[in-house]
Amino acid sequence: MRQAPIYPPHIERLNSYSPGLPIEDLARRLDMPLSRIVKLASNENPLGASPRALAALAEATIDLSRYPDNDCTDLVNALAQQLGMPPDWIVIGAGSESVLGMATGALLTVGRSTLYAQYSFQAYVNAAQRAGATAHVVPSPDFMIDLGAMRQASVKESIALVYIANPGNPTGTCVDPDELEAFIAGQPDGTVVVLDEAYLEYMPSAIRGDAVEWVRRHPHLLVTRTFSKAYGLAGLRVGYGIAQPALAGMLRRVRSPFQVSQPAQTAAMAALADSDFLDRTVAMNGEGHAQLCAAFRELGLRHLPSSTNFVAVETGDSAALAGRLEQHGLIARPLGSYGLKTWLRVSIGSAAENVRFLEALGREVETVQ
Repeated sequence: MRQAPIYPPHIERLNSYSPGLPIEDLARRLDMPLSRIVKLASNENPLGASPRALAALAEATIDLSRYPDNDCTDLVNALAQQLGMPPDWIVIGAGSESVLGMATGALLTVGRSTLYAQYSFQAYVNAAQRAGATAHVVPSPDFMIDLGAMRQASVKESIALVYIANPGNPTGTCVDPDELEAFIAGQPDGTVVVLDEAYLEYMPSAIRGDAVEWVRRHPHLLVTRTFSKAYGLAGLRVGYGIAQPALAGMLRRVRSPFQVSQPAQTAAMAALADSDFLDRTVAMNGEGHAQLCAAFRELGLRHLPSSTNFVAVETGDSAALAGRLEQHGLIARPLGSYGLKTWLRVSIGSAAENVRFLEALGREVETVQ
């Protein structure tokens, strides 16, 4: 009998990524029309995709028998113009998580270490384990990143890569921009900092740092951003990284070829210019945030301050609650996989979607109480 393959221990210990429940699956299970399912689990844009992106796709003549532009030249040039930096400082990937993966591939391996805060995005955890690297996790009191403790850990340990999400996922909390740049500047030689800004567009301008300017000052900084959230292109998978040429060039070496399809590149370029849609997205998000938080206060439910398009709320057994909400045709994200078994992450939807969720939540909370 042929012996089973022998897998590296760090690969055997990996858990598959568990995405939010697909709308189609719940509709089949409940025998409910797709239009009645409300998904508030994956932080998607309730307005849909940028109208300019949709129009560009409809008008484009794309030869699907040809490979896409591997370097995404037109999109890189559009981003470079908007950001005011040279094109060779920009790296495109299939979503910002792909760029995070490039950083892992370039910097982590067995015997190297990475550092991130407690309650960090699951992709950081999985990336370190895939590489066989040692992960150091710094506690986050009150769900806030403790930059002082992070600095001490990065100096004490030999850290190749530090991950920081600002705002964070799944907490939604953020850190002071001056303290954040001081942390970046204070990293020891040989350490690269990844600043994940997937939710940048939702942050109030008063608490935003100028990460593009930070990249100009710090050659060991990589900033990642995405078109999946505020621009509404989650289904096309487009993200990008910003770094000085030496680091950006190393990421390109490990990037798999033809990552971003031509339709995705076309849509992202159009979305980048759709400032009206972005303004409407941010305005709707602010209204929805106020709507959810007011209801949580009325229900007596603790929730975290959020500068994103979701809110984390403490509900008791969140997995059980999520299961009951599914019976109402509602999908939210329990946070047990982050060690937060009593917390539920709720994406901010349209006003009508938020009402449906809050009505069902109110009934379920009353039932438990």
